[in-house]
Amino acid sequence: MAFRLVGRGLPDEQDVELWIDDDGRISTDPVPGAETLTETGWILPGLVDAHCHVGIRFGGGHEDEAGLIAQAETERDCGVLLVRDAGSPVDTRFVDAREDLPRIVRAGRHIALPKRYIRGLPIDLEDESQLPAAVREQALAGDGWVKLVGDWIDREVGDLRPLWSDAVLKEAMDAAHEVGARVTAHVFGEDALPGLIGSGIDCIEHGTGLTDATIEMMLEHGTALVPTLINIATFPEIAESADRFPVYAAHMRDLHARRYETVAAAHDAGVPIYAGTDAGGSIRHGRLADEVAELSAAGLGPTAALGAACWDARPWLGHPGLDAGAPADLVVYEQDPRTGPEVLSAPDLVVLRGRIVVRRGRFA
Repeated sequence: MAFRLVGRGLPDEQDVELWIDDDGRISTDPVPGAETLTETGWILPGLVDAHCHVGIRFGGGHEDEAGLIAQAETERDCGVLLVRDAGSPVDTRFVDAREDLPRIVRAGRHIALPKRYIRGLPIDLEDESQLPAAVREQALAGDGWVKLVGDWIDREVGDLRPLWSDAVLKEAMDAAHEVGARVTAHVFGEDALPGLIGSGIDCIEHGTGLTDATIEMMLEHGTALVPTLINIATFPEIAESADRFPVYAAHMRDLHARRYETVAAAHDAGVPIYAGTDAGGSIRHGRLADEVAELSAAGLGPTAALGAACWDARPWLGHPGLDAGAPADLVVYEQDPRTGPEVLSAPDLVVLRGRIVVRRGRFA
């Protein structure tokens, strides 16, 4: 069925008029017989969670098929129609055949060393010399992304410590880039960042240990940042449970205390920032609106923060927005979606691949 939508768009509050044809694609030319869905709403491309884990059970462990479908449905119902899955231990490829579920851009499995990440989630290499081959393997298995664990607590040291040497990181980045993949890394502290960024990594997840020097390196290398601030909010709880490691606990509290300052410094410098919740494990799915609010509070402001979860994030992941000929993945709001999480998390209309999958308010 064909549809017509008229309203306002962002970031410039421009007028929007578009049609959805019978093939579920966007047209800027009139489609005869199209049903008008709205003439007053805010019309945006589908939202993006750029750091999400479909397939990791809340509380830990591998999710089963029914559980991961429920996770994807939760994201969809909040308007998230594109997910970058930043490491999953289960195969989610079957989701691609479901026209009612969000699109997933996969990073394969996390790559770590033994006892240096959450048990059961990563591929644990016996020696760091295996990293380039493992990166190439995950690059070919994923959707153009690879996820490394850049640092984690070393219990012998009692604090965060990098997993990889600078030399092997450079080999690993070259291996990924040779096959057209990008690499990102989990990193909380300061020490792992120079090696990761200097090696040519494409993105940093969390990035709470960024300094003026490593922010400058990110600008030089074109490295993006996904801060996952609603995950960083759990640092005090993590520190509270780490009495055996007082240096680590104090470090985590310090990283948490300056999280807004860190993100603001990166944003002000011009580092590309995208919204990701780290949903899965300790963060429940469906919280992208909370992450957008956190990014806004951290200095991006409401429009740029929403862009980090929408019109800026989609091309970064290689997916179109409201372009002619693109699949009609979009959300409609009766109120300005920058108003707050309550509005952003509950779009009045969700259209996925040209099909209406969620109706609220006057559309119900």
